[in-house]
Amino acid sequence: MPTYDYICDACGHEFEAFESIKADPQTVCPTCHETKLRRKIGPGAAVIFKGSGFYQTDYRSESYKAGQKADSSTSSSSSKSAESSSSSTPAASSSPAPKTEAPKSTPSTGS
Repeated sequence: MPTYDYICDACGHEFEAFESIKADPQTVCPTCHETKLRRKIGPGAAVIFKGSGFYQTDYRSESYKAGQKADSSTSSSSSKSAESSSSSTPAASSSPAPKTEAPKSTPSTGS
């Protein structure tokens, strides 16, 4: 909901009101109770970013994007060549080797 500025033509009282867009403008001044209240024409509400994370560095430059694209294309081509070389060799089992348990030792008593 936007904040509207009001001014009273009778007493000069100025205030802000937090109202719905669909609400009718106020007409009665809360100070002098005259019906000379009017809504001021303002610049409108600005966008307010609350919280962390709104920094200039969040939006990368074109040179950075080009460098990332070049890096990703070289890494993807090297991974493709690694995949093609591994496909010519027999595939190893993807499951880990079974674990062997060490024999359990009995605790020694100090008697």
